[in-house]
Amino acid sequence: MARLPLVAVVGRPNVGKSTFFNRIVGKRISIVNDEPGVTRDRIYADAEWCGNQFTLVDTGGIEFKSDDHFSKHILKQVDVAIDMADLILFLVDGKEGLTSSDLDVAHKLRRSNKKVLLVVNKLDNYKAEDLFEFYSLGLGEPIGISAEQALGLGDLLDEIVKNLPTQSTAEADDTVKVAIVGKPNAGKSSIVNRLLGESRVIVSEIAGTTRDAVDIPFNYNKKKYTLIDTAGLRRKSKIEDETTERYSVFRTMDSIRRANVVVLVLDASQPISEQDVRIAGLIHEELKPSVIVMNKWDLIEKDTNTMNKFNKQLSTDLAYMSYFKSVYLSALTGKRMEKLMGAVEEVYANANRKITAGNLNDILQNAYAISSPPSKNGKKLKIFYATQSGVCPPTFVLFVNDTAIMPDNYKRYLENCIRDSVDFTGTPIRITLKAKDEKEGF
Repeated sequence: MARLPLVAVVGRPNVGKSTFFNRIVGKRISIVNDEPGVTRDRIYADAEWCGNQFTLVDTGGIEFKSDDHFSKHILKQVDVAIDMADLILFLVDGKEGLTSSDLDVAHKLRRSNKKVLLVVNKLDNYKAEDLFEFYSLGLGEPIGISAEQALGLGDLLDEIVKNLPTQSTAEADDTVKVAIVGKPNAGKSSIVNRLLGESRVIVSEIAGTTRDAVDIPFNYNKKKYTLIDTAGLRRKSKIEDETTERYSVFRTMDSIRRANVVVLVLDASQPISEQDVRIAGLIHEELKPSVIVMNKWDLIEKDTNTMNKFNKQLSTDLAYMSYFKSVYLSALTGKRMEKLMGAVEEVYANANRKITAGNLNDILQNAYAISSPPSKNGKKLKIFYATQSGVCPPTFVLFVNDTAIMPDNYKRYLENCIRDSVDFTGTPIRITLKAKDEKEGF
């Protein structure tokens, strides 16, 4: 599955990038999620305009002439954002006017050979002549807006979607992409090297050795795979170079999004941390099939019940993704490594599993008979029928008399009933509701 097109927002400091970013995404996406353990600490967000989806990427203010250590790292990470972007929005300050810094940024963007839209912000009282001086940047026709007043955003969004790559240009092949994610020093690169049988990625005891995602093709069981080794995700309080880390997070999220299966590597010798739970939450949010790898299993003193104890702890910490598939191994010694790709194949097959409408409706009818949903305002929920509408993740549409009646806990109950009858281990499933005007239901 290809990722959404990336739109990077760049410019010097104090041109209103953050206000612009929040204005565009604030009305287009929901940032509320009631699932426990799911957090949204990001420098990007998905946006939608007229049915076209894209990912908007925020960047730090560009200052070429500053000797500040932080500014130098911002420049490096702006380069990362520009390199990954399908479209660049160059914001300038219409109130302050054209500056030498704007000229420097424009020169940088022209050298990137990327499509750039020049956006003149802070035009609260728009006049055509306010745009004239910005033509000298050589980046085409300026687009005037006021992010603060939400003026001109519709025209700008029209231009954005007009310049996004079409679906036909998105990467598409029969290779199964497997992203390897987790905290630094959990053993991600060691697992990749062990799978490949050679040292293809750098292995180091220094946390954060892998900064970028590395794609490595290989074959397994007569099938084509691409392993995506990613930078480790750390808690923000432990980040020395916050800007570099923020873009490592972005690259990791980009890898999760374009992956078919995500392998989350945990260090079995350490307690499951808040950050481990957070990363799992990001995978869950993206509705990706996944395998939880407890690495460094060789360091654990074991008895006959040790693995069960670890699984019980995972069930507690990852309660919001009770469908998890766990594997215990040691990348260092190679012990139980054969379990990993078998698990990857299993969860990928489950994510692509289809069940017949007859089987699905039998499952739901039995569930409904055992525990009918509570009524709302004297009106009882009726489920008329259901069908599977897609895979990756398996998606089920329930046709009901009133979508507002279905409580979340009952939807989870129905999901559990489906899982009890059909093997969807390792993959999330999605249940959506559609209203249908009928007299009789289950």
